[in-house]
Amino acid sequence: MPLEKITKVEGTAVHVPGGDIDTDRIIPARFMKCVTFDGLGEYLFYDVRFDTDGKLKNHPLDKPQHKGVSILISGRNFGCGSSREHAPQALQKFGIKAVIAESFAEIFAGNCTTLGVPCLQMSGTDIQALAQVIEKSPAEKVRIDLASSTVSAGSFKGSFQMKSGARESLMKGEWDALGQLLDGRVQVSAHLATMGY
Repeated sequence: MPLEKITKVEGTAVHVPGGDIDTDRIIPARFMKCVTFDGLGEYLFYDVRFDTDGKLKNHPLDKPQHKGVSILISGRNFGCGSSREHAPQALQKFGIKAVIAESFAEIFAGNCTTLGVPCLQMSGTDIQALAQVIEKSPAEKVRIDLASSTVSAGSFKGSFQMKSGARESLMKGEWDALGQLLDGRVQVSAHLATMGY
């Protein structure tokens, strides 16, 4: 089935500051016992969002002004640590459609791409400027344009970088490799038959 061509992402954003935010912080290991990824969104950043009694700790994601956000902004080396694909899945199931950070762990960024979630690298200066716009006006829409490699929100406009292969696969609607393989199963079977399989 044809995949969505992701050329633009628009929505409100939340700034989750910090560097080296690893996949265990994004989704603690004890929540990875699920058979499917459904429901993982409620455990996103669980240990920094909730105390031991399950009460909210005032994490940026839980502030009323950030309800329904779809873009997450953070610091350097986002998604480092283990390569668990549960981390991008938790972000997506929470409603995050794009992540902007100074840098990303490569496997994490790749796993995000296969879900159709762009990972955009921006300078620390631009991230701080964008975060200030969001802090001042949480309802301000952040607009991401993959074709022009730009991010804008209110008076802010900046550029981003991302791996060209990931950017092209998103824009062409070719970001789910497994989906492409399944779509081509007739051709794959025919080719295997010519090889005696």
